[in-house]
Amino acid sequence: MRGKSEARQSDLNGFLDSGSHMEGELRFDTSFRVDGKFTGSVISEGDLMVGEGGEIEGELSVGRIFVSGTIRGTIRASRRVQIAPSGKVFADLETPSLEIEDGALFEGRCAMTREGESSGAGVTGVPKRVSAISGLSAVSAVSAVSAAVAKPKA
Repeated sequence: MRGKSEARQSDLNGFLDSGSHMEGELRFDTSFRVDGKFTGSVISEGDLMVGEGGEIEGELSVGRIFVSGTIRGTIRASRRVQIAPSGKVFADLETPSLEIEDGALFEGRCAMTREGESSGAGVTGVPKRVSAISGLSAVSAVSAVSAAVAKPKA
């Protein structure tokens, strides 16, 4: 995964391997990697890494998240969300920094907030629905929508 966490391997607090299924509430300090299936809530100011085979369904509140697998639910990242080419995110999210790489899929609502600041409306409030699929970055999608809206009708 490009842009991996700066945390060293020894800083990894835990790992959910492929073939493993877990349900409940996950809390960790530095970083955690999911290659299996997790359902529930994740609470941490650390880094959550979702490998290509990883699947998470639930409510996530983390510092940073790097997605190569699949996520469904709600994501609140206080520092960054990065979706790799193999990543699929079907979620409403709130973050100050969003990177959707070429080939990634994002479908949901996005609220961009400054670091440490909440939008007030939460991820289910005013934000517009955004879809970015295969080759269309979030910036390109916003530019395309802005151009279409700004173009006068003939």
